[in-house]
Formats: sequence, C-alpha cells, structure tokens
Amino acid sequence: MKALILVGGFGTRLRPLTLSFPKPLVDFANKPMILHQIEALKEVGVTEVVLAINYQPEIMLNFLKDFEDKLGITITCSQETEPLGTAGPLALARDKLVDGSGEPFFVLNSDIISEYPFSELIKFHKSHGGEATIMVTKVDEPSKYGVVVMEEATGMVERFVEKPKIFVGNKINAGIYLLNPSVLDRIELKPTSIEKEIFPRIAADEKLYAMILPGFWMDVGQPRDYITGLRLYLGSLRKKSADKLAAGAHVVGNVLVHESAKIGEGCLIGPDVAIGPGCTVEDGVRLSRCTVMRGVRIKKHACISNSIIGWHSTVGQWARIENMTILGEDVHIRDEVYTNGGVVLPHKEIKSSILKPEIVM
Repeated sequence: MKALILVGGFGTRLRPLTLSFPKPLVDFANKPMILHQIEALKEVGVTEVVLAINYQPEIMLNFLKDFEDKLGITITCSQETEPLGTAGPLALARDKLVDGSGEPFFVLNSDIISEYPFSELIKFHKSHGGEATIMVTKVDEPSKYGVVVMEEATGMVERFVEKPKIFVGNKINAGIYLLNPSVLDRIELKPTSIEKEIFPRIAADEKLYAMILPGFWMDVGQPRDYITGLRLYLGSLRKKSADKLAAGAHVVGNVLVHESAKIGEGCLIGPDVAIGPGCTVEDGVRLSRCTVMRGVRIKKHACISNSIIGWHSTVGQWARIENMTILGEDVHIRDEVYTNGGVVLPHKEIKSSILKPEIVM
C-alpha cells in the first residue's frame, strides 16, 4: 500500500519553531511529528510514503533518509511549484500513487496526531465498497468547523455543512482518508480543495463513507493545540504502554523523558511534559504542561509551564516562563527573567522580562 502525506506550506502558525525546521520535522513527544504517522503507516503494511510539499524538500528528504533504512519504507517527495490546495497534490503525485494494483491509498494531513487506527480503517473501507472513506472525530464546538452529516447505521456521508449556525451534527473531518485510485480521475492538476470540492461530489454519488475515529485527535499546527495534543498523546500512551513514561518521586502525571536527558535533585516535573534527548534539567526545577526540545539546558530553580522551549536553548536560574511562551532554536534566557507569553525568534538572548505576550525579533 501507499500513502500521501499533505505537508504543504511554511508552517507559519508554529513559528518561530518552523524558522529552523520544516513543520513536519518539529519534535512532538520527542520525535518529529511526521514520524508518528510514518511509523503507524508502516505497521499496517504501507511500503511507500509520498510527501506533498511546496518548499525545502531537500531538508525533509535528507532528514528522512535515516528513517527509510531504519523502518524499511520508501519515502519520496512530490514538489509543487505553486500551492495546489489539498486535492491538487494528489493529481500531481498520481504516477507515484497508482501502480495498477487497484489498492486504495492513504492520504493524511501532516498536523494530525491521533492513535491512527489504520487497520480498522482498511477493514471498514473494504466492507462498504464505496470509493472513499474519511475519518471523522467528535468535537464539542462544531460551529468552528466543517461538519460531516452521515447516516449513523452505514456511515454513508450525506453532505457537508461549513461552520453551521444551527446544530446539524458534531462530527468533523479528521484529516485521515483512504481512497480508491478512481478518486484521482475526479481531480484536475490545479489548486483544488479535497474537502470543499472533491468529497461533496463523491458524497453526491453516494460513494463516500465516514468512520468515527476512536480515541483522541488533535491538529497540532499551532502552539496552544500542540500543548493540548501533547496532553492527549501522553494520556493515550499511559493506557497503551505506560512503561514508556517516566516514574519516580519527582514526577507528577504523564511525563516523557528521553533516556539521554539528565534530571537534577529536588525537581518536580509534570503533568504533561516531554523532555528531549541531551537535555539537562538542573536541581529544583519545576516543569508542567511543556515541551523541552533536544539539547536544552534548564538551570537551577527555573519554573516553566504551558510553553515550548526550542532546540539548544538555555533557561537561567530562577527564571519563570509561562502562558504560551515559545522559544525558537538557540534562545538564551538570563537568570531571574520572567516571560509571559513571549514568542522569541531563534538565536536571541533575553536579558529583561517580557511582561505581556509579544514577539521578540
């Protein structure tokens, strides 16, 4: 089987992290976001993954070469010269996706974190005999999204309602699809939306089905949702393989610590924290609801909550970092500095406090 991952553009919503790496290579729970998806695809027998991308394919491919060998899976890029929306890239990658076997192929949005129940999706897709299956997830506030209206019994999709004013349902497109090759005959090589143009046509022909996604779902393409996604992911890890989580007197709730990270005495870490490879957390540090990426040093008695600390940054002694502060790569916070929602671009030194949310160039 094959899969196409829609990587797309510049990841502007996750700046300043995406100023250093393309968004799919930004770490989430101690590994690049896209690797969560590629590993799950490999588990259900996908042998080739195509990345639909419109900038920096060299960086992506160089990086993923290591994983090709480790996972035994082929990873190629299909590069757009102009943005083609969410359907155009399928037309562009047509020759890579169709091999004459008639097997369906996966399409994924690269920002989606979930439990990826791909084997159930394959079973459901083959059982209904339609042309395409989309996964849907239940949300509390459907008015913010495009809602999928479906027959509960069969899963057949009746229609889509964009940002409904009155309640029509609470299931939204989860950005995970399984499509027959025939779907490609419906897509032209031009900027096209799969959600707004292609799927409604397949639904009109009564050939589109939806499967409700079990477990958690999050689009982690922006900082607040990234932090929420980490909480959901670690919660799911607790149920599935709790042995991967940290334990001990200094740990509260779900915490993921890379084996090469060093943690000092008298720290309190958690809930919902990921500490990456090569990090040093000195004595008396307090961390909660945050991600600390590769090579970061956090000095004594610093306190970090609801924030993302980018690669190779340092946080000074007694510093306090909170309220969606995001430090880009190689940012250095001096001792006793406070940052309240500061978004700091890479390679900066912060010597004075940031008292209200602002971008520091």
